[in-house]
Amino acid sequence: MSIQNVQTLDRTLDIIELLAISAQGMGVTEIGQKLGLHKSTVHRLINALVHRGYIEKDQKSGLYKIGLKFIEISSLHLHQLELKTEAAPIMRHLAEMTGQVTHLAILDKTEVVYIEKVDVIQSLRLYSQIGKRLPVYCSALGKVLLSGQSKSRQKYILQGINFEPYTENTITDQETFLSELEKTEQRGWAVDNEEHESGIRCLAAPIKDFTSKVIAALSISGDKKSICPKRDMELSGMVVEAADAISKRLGFL
Repeated sequence: MSIQNVQTLDRTLDIIELLAISAQGMGVTEIGQKLGLHKSTVHRLINALVHRGYIEKDQKSGLYKIGLKFIEISSLHLHQLELKTEAAPIMRHLAEMTGQVTHLAILDKTEVVYIEKVDVIQSLRLYSQIGKRLPVYCSALGKVLLSGQSKSRQKYILQGINFEPYTENTITDQETFLSELEKTEQRGWAVDNEEHESGIRCLAAPIKDFTSKVIAALSISGDKKSICPKRDMELSGMVVEAADAISKRLGFL
């Protein structure tokens, strides 16, 4: 990054921090005076921030203040912190009870993102880490997260999916995947039957907030011998019970 770009970034952050402590908001001239910046520079930076929603202009006073985008980002961050805090002890218990790796994930467009993980010593060492992303269509977590969305939202997300085969079990067409989503919604849990990685099976269940919205998903993952189809009902029941416990701690009734 060039010195000029760093300077521009610093000035932008200065404006944001200044407006954050201003109860009534500020005009371009006042911002320039406070920060020692030329009016044209302030105007240019503010226009970019307004365009992205980080700053908004009061139509009556003409003053600028912090926009809704900051509230949205802060809420998402705090929500994840609360979710991880409440989920952690339940995830540890689930991992101990099943002997399998436990994951907590959220939906980001067409991908699943791990936000927490609990390992167990005796389990198969899986290549997964916090922040890792998986395609929504070939993971139990993805099926659960997508099944909790509205039909219109599902269709919108599916438009952006390229059904690339990872294994011979990967679902590669939209019609079959939609059928899988319906099945997931009806029974309350999903399975990844070696669809993303050969030899690995996963079971997942939804986590809901106080508005009954699916905000995350909980899963266990392991080799196909330890999580065999014959144990799906037994193990899925444990995953659903754990996911429900987390949901209740988040206010879901």
